[in-house]
Amino acid sequence: MSESKAVILGVGGIELTADEKALYRDVQPWGFILFGRNIGEANQISDLVASLRDTVHGGRHAPVLIDQEGGRVQRIREPICPRYPSGADLGAIYKADREKGIRAAWLMSRLHAFDLLRLGIDVDCLPVLDVPIEGASDVIGNRAYGKNPAIVTDMGRSAAAGLKAGGVLPVMKHIPGHGRGMADSHHSLPVVDTPLDELKAHDFAPFVALKDELMAMSAHVVYSAIDPENPATTSANVIEEIIRGYIGFDGLLMSDDSSMNALKGMLGERARDIANNGCDIVLHCNGNMNEMLEVVAQVKPLEGKSRERAARVLAAFGKVDGADEAAVRAEFASLLPMV
Repeated sequence: MSESKAVILGVGGIELTADEKALYRDVQPWGFILFGRNIGEANQISDLVASLRDTVHGGRHAPVLIDQEGGRVQRIREPICPRYPSGADLGAIYKADREKGIRAAWLMSRLHAFDLLRLGIDVDCLPVLDVPIEGASDVIGNRAYGKNPAIVTDMGRSAAAGLKAGGVLPVMKHIPGHGRGMADSHHSLPVVDTPLDELKAHDFAPFVALKDELMAMSAHVVYSAIDPENPATTSANVIEEIIRGYIGFDGLLMSDDSSMNALKGMLGERARDIANNGCDIVLHCNGNMNEMLEVVAQVKPLEGKSRERAARVLAAFGKVDGADEAAVRAEFASLLPMV
């Protein structure tokens, strides 16, 4: 079994270039992530996924990730996948009927699993466990299931279960909570000055409830009550005291995208800061070759607890419940008039 580096990399287009193949073969990233720019037809996606895995040595399985939430964050769309409702749309079902809302979250995730697994994609960056407050940046907005931690917890747990039932593993995001950010972390750094007790009661609660999930993605957010200088992604204090400590999450922690402008410094500096402060995996999404070269120069092979966490993820693949796709689609469609 070949060693993998503690990095997940993006891809530039709809098929691999010779330079990308050479880079991936040399670096051996733990996994890969796809975006809208990588999506053409269904056969092309399957071929791209197979090409990515062909760069991996020694029979090691390389997870392939995507953000397939529904609503405005859905990388694979019609005609390959239906246009699914947003988290807030599902939350509206919950508000009308709690049990139907919870069921809708499971069903939609089970449908995502049908859609993705047939293309070879086996990790969905879902559920969104952020709990927005009034006036926060729309970067989360209607991606969230609601503004109540209990609703987000119920719906997030069900969404994660639906993915796992279909053989696709979930990634909770954005731990320990992006719901209070007044800035979009794609463009600038959100700073949250809320007292710690309030964060624990509101923002952190869904992550505490789902702490046993295998993977989570960090928030590029400063929580001044914990670390006034650094966002969670590069804060040893936030990761050790809150994510690993208070929340109790001992799964594989990946950064949010290291190319987002919330992080300071050149790409290599960002990757080094991520790797040195507690994240298990550095995520780089945009497929820019020069940036990837900077990032991979700073990452090391997975080792220690990070390697153990990654091994637990790999051991969890391959479990599928055998549900009938047509029946799941019909049941889900019956709930959509409630949106």
